[in-house]
Amino acid sequence: MMRHPSRKLGAYIDGQLAEDRARGMELHLAGCERCQAECEEIRLGIAALESLPLVEAPEGLWKSIELGLEARQEREPWRLGWRRAAFATALALAIIGVTYWGVAHRSGARWEVVRLAGTPVVGAKPVAGIGRIGAGEWIETDAGSRARVQIGQIGSVEVEPNTRVRVVVARAAEHRLALARGEIRAKISAPPRLFFVDTAAGTAVDLGCEYALQMDADGWGRLEVTKGWVLFQWKGLESLVPAGASCRTRPQIGPGIPYFDDAPESFRQALERLVFEKGGGEDLNMILADARVRDTLSLWHLLSRVEAEDRGRVYDRMAALTPIPAGVSREQALKLDAETLRRWREELAWTW
Repeated sequence: MMRHPSRKLGAYIDGQLAEDRARGMELHLAGCERCQAECEEIRLGIAALESLPLVEAPEGLWKSIELGLEARQEREPWRLGWRRAAFATALALAIIGVTYWGVAHRSGARWEVVRLAGTPVVGAKPVAGIGRIGAGEWIETDAGSRARVQIGQIGSVEVEPNTRVRVVVARAAEHRLALARGEIRAKISAPPRLFFVDTAAGTAVDLGCEYALQMDADGWGRLEVTKGWVLFQWKGLESLVPAGASCRTRPQIGPGIPYFDDAPESFRQALERLVFEKGGGEDLNMILADARVRDTLSLWHLLSRVEAEDRGRVYDRMAALTPIPAGVSREQALKLDAETLRRWREELAWTW
């Protein structure tokens, strides 16, 4: 049975877990929808409480509550402790609910934009020093300009030359950009799934990281991760990219197979041909022959993307490179059982 680390989510969000445990939590969250939902609920509750203004209650409110409790105590003294707890819980939930509604329905913040070089433009207005950008607005740079956008309270994005990017959502629970072309460099320090970048080939989902994302005018792109993890998604297809690895993307195809940047050139080219150019047996032979232990990152992703008759070869090569962990069977792996693949990935990730 799958174990869900629900009790540790609060400590993870608050940054209290040790580095190795936090890394394990990130890996688990990347593939567990239940824990992702719980994490989001906790995060929203914290954000709601932090945004509550300190307002003194009317003096008569507490007096009437006390009188009501005293009257109830005289009639049913054994119920008092339970009712006090129930009242406090109900009041807290009501406050959080009202606050969350307000957070979820407000138009969003305006983020700071700092000119780094040249004359970046927000909408039709040049940014001479420091400007602001909000949901629905574009920031554009020409060949000689650069800018940095402060992403709420969670990090920043540098907008490189010849780039066009739009702010889609600017809220505490969701920070979302859309990259039309060019390059951005993101530095995010936040719990997973707070920062997103939409592209023509899918969406980059931040899992607490630093990365560069490039996109040309035709929608062909490259994600390069320098710290942490990024999940790239497109119509149910996912590529998990750790620090030191990259992933190519294409419109109507989505993310390719991630690979480490120090992998042999022949290995990387064969992966791209296999995914984007419908390469054949020769490319698969080259990939399996050139793979190193840490290249199980690529082989793990490849397992679910090759034809069924080729899965056994990919599995066997992975088994030759690193021991198969307990709970992972060849039969279930070749069937692409989701729990088996998740468990295998979490064990393999220690070598990535």
